[in-house]
Amino acid sequence: MYHPHRLILTGLPATALIAGPAAAQTMDVQVTVPRMTVAEYHAPYVAMWIEAEGKPARTLQIWYDFDNRENGGKKWLADVRQWWRASGRTLTLPANGVSGATRPPGTHKVSFPSKGGPLAGIAPGNYTLLIEAAREVGGREVVRIPFSWPPKPGQRVTVSGKSELGAVTLSFR
Repeated sequence: MYHPHRLILTGLPATALIAGPAAAQTMDVQVTVPRMTVAEYHAPYVAMWIEAEGKPARTLQIWYDFDNRENGGKKWLADVRQWWRASGRTLTLPANGVSGATRPPGTHKVSFPSKGGPLAGIAPGNYTLLIEAAREVGGREVVRIPFSWPPKPGQRVTVSGKSELGAVTLSFR
């Protein structure tokens, strides 16, 4: 018998009937390494990681001179002090998908999918993205961007460093 007020859906999983806000699938980080006019310029070592109170830090990326003869660039990683203390000293380097070469001045974008990689299995909660840059014959700087997980697509936050880092943007899609 036909009932005009009853809708029956077949062939769909039960979860398809529950519509909630979409969660972002990718975290994008855009980092500007400023151009400096100094007598002796060295590209900075840059570490990106996330922290949450009471949870271990997760390294997302580390840019350093990993191609240096006999892994010699590794000995300077302790100069990226806050990252080194938070998780760097326990990380086996070079780490696949995490280690990368230093970057020249300019804007660099890296993306982290929520499935796989360093964000896999991240629990809902409040986190801080930290980006630290340290440069030989230069300074050291850390910027922090708080965010909630899971994020909603389209969220975007930009902060600016004062010396070793320029604009840093965290966005979700």
